[in-house]
Amino acid sequence: MCGIIGYTGTGNAVPKMLKGLSVLEYRGYDSVGIAAQTVDGTDVVKCKGRIHALEEKLRDEPVEGSHCAIGHTRWATHGGPSDRNAHPHRAGNVILVHNGIIENYKALKEELQAKGVEFKSETDTEVAAALLNDNYTLGGDPLAAIRKTVARLRGAYAFGILFSDRAGEVWVVRSGSPLILAKGKDGYYLASDVTALLPFTRESAPMDEGAIARLTGDSAVLFDENGGEHEPKWMTTTLTPESAQKGGYPHFMLKEIHEQPEAVKKSVSSRIDKDGLPDFSADGIDADFWRGIRAVQIVACGSAMHAGLVGQRVLEQYAGLPTTVHIASEYRYYPPLGDAGTLVIVISQSGETADSLAALRYAKEHGRQTLGIVNAVETTIAREADKRIYTYAGPEIAVATTKGYCTQASVLYAIAAAAGLSRGVIDAKAAKELLRDISEEVPAVLETMLGKEAQFCRVAKALADHEHVFYIGRGLDYAMSMEGALKLKEISYIHCEAYAAGELKHGTISLIEPGTPVIALATDPALFEKTESNLREVGSRGAQVTLICPDGVEVPEESAGEIIRLPECSAPARLFASMLAVQMIAYEAASFRGCDIDRPRNLAKSVTVE
Repeated sequence: MCGIIGYTGTGNAVPKMLKGLSVLEYRGYDSVGIAAQTVDGTDVVKCKGRIHALEEKLRDEPVEGSHCAIGHTRWATHGGPSDRNAHPHRAGNVILVHNGIIENYKALKEELQAKGVEFKSETDTEVAAALLNDNYTLGGDPLAAIRKTVARLRGAYAFGILFSDRAGEVWVVRSGSPLILAKGKDGYYLASDVTALLPFTRESAPMDEGAIARLTGDSAVLFDENGGEHEPKWMTTTLTPESAQKGGYPHFMLKEIHEQPEAVKKSVSSRIDKDGLPDFSADGIDADFWRGIRAVQIVACGSAMHAGLVGQRVLEQYAGLPTTVHIASEYRYYPPLGDAGTLVIVISQSGETADSLAALRYAKEHGRQTLGIVNAVETTIAREADKRIYTYAGPEIAVATTKGYCTQASVLYAIAAAAGLSRGVIDAKAAKELLRDISEEVPAVLETMLGKEAQFCRVAKALADHEHVFYIGRGLDYAMSMEGALKLKEISYIHCEAYAAGELKHGTISLIEPGTPVIALATDPALFEKTESNLREVGSRGAQVTLICPDGVEVPEESAGEIIRLPECSAPARLFASMLAVQMIAYEAASFRGCDIDRPRNLAKSVTVE
């Protein structure tokens, strides 16, 4: 949720902090701060607001000559957005930034208050800093103090720590929340996300669960539980600094929408062999794997869960696998149904989603096979799942996912083709056709849909002043309606709900009144007649209807005011075409309403707390 950056070396630390924080702002942006060591001590500068507010404060309170610093951008969990709740937090010799939640902070706070410790903020982070300072004061050994402190903490957390009496050292702790170390030409770095490191270096190493590290200007050392020391295993990322830039687009979201054709092609084409058949061998998955699967459970949050709903339909249709979809935060509260023949697929763009990671561990504890579908390489879900498939979407900076969702859904189609062929549910010809639809036709159709921007603007403008909007659809269109509704409400702040079209008459239609916008997805001609009857139901009650349907389908004049026509194409391609339509409608509506499209209020990109 929050973003952490740190550096120690020979370079100027403060500009590095500001640059890294600007990249990490998608993880939280209600307050921001840095702590920087100088010859005169350690300066802490922080404030409520975004990076520009900190930059203004640093102009008034300049910090010069620092070569060692930590920084933080916050998404509030304990205590509201304010200067005093902003990170870093100082307690004696300890200055600390934190991502995560300390679950037992209240008991620890009371214990420390009984010792006379006074607190300035409402945060759990200051409690962790005070506890660490208490332990550090007893012996003056950072490693021993950190170990003694984390032994008392419950929850998920990542820390970047400075000790005011240890110049040039940054200490790093990872327990449940992600952190990445990096090696540059002029020193060493830490960050919550590899994208924040790209302006400085492409050599990085994700920290393992429970790891503690010490960074100095000329070394990075990891400490194991037995006191042993070793160097991180550095890897060179294929990502470039340019991949995390807007590239001339007004918003990252629009850029990422336009990147979807290439992202889909890349995510699926790499899983097709020279004969056009599915091939996941590079992912460590052979044909025999699918023959041993008897049922599938898909676990995810938000848009990834909506991609899972698409996966449920296609796995049942093409692979004959009974499939259920579960909200990750609820999954552990159900009895562990299934057996060793049950495959649990965990979908997460970041690979660090706390609820999804907890569900993965729950599934493994009960003997289930696990498969992670993630975008970010070498993340916790990717490492802990028995099998993993990367979506190759590239960096996604906007909080509202677009190409992440798109590649998740496309990979699930490819999985369905592989599983169906292996299990004998479909033949080679059908598998080839499905893969061709996804890898070739879908990118082409998405490019075509990008040319309908004027129509998307018209639809968005018509609903931008409304406070309530409804999406409806049947079958896969209902799954896509859920994604469309989420996109609209998360970036435009318009209340929007999705309903199965046939359910309108079972209560929801009471909410329809003259002028209520209703967006109907009807990409399957076989279901159009039934959906069209639902359009008449809402239209007769004065709804403002927008219909998204294939070209060539006859639509009675009274059924819809605005019709967005999809190109003639296969069923999978029609679904993805409607996906782009709902993304663009949400984007344009948010633009008309003057919303912060890339950074919607109260949201964070990578949700690393439960």
